[in-house]
Amino acid sequence: MRKYVCSVCGYVYDPEFGDEDSGIPPGTPFEDIPEDWVCPVCGAIKDDFEPMEE
Repeated sequence: MRKYVCSVCGYVYDPEFGDEDSGIPPGTPFEDIPEDWVCPVCGAIKDDFEPMEE
């Protein structure tokens, strides 16, 4: 699964780990995260994330 990076602060969402503090379990693809999810570091919206180049 593809990782996504926050264009504001550089946080990387890795589907392997999810974001358990925000209720996103490990194994959740970025596309399946709710639209109201925000970056756990800076609060940027989901639209501020871009796919990482592998």
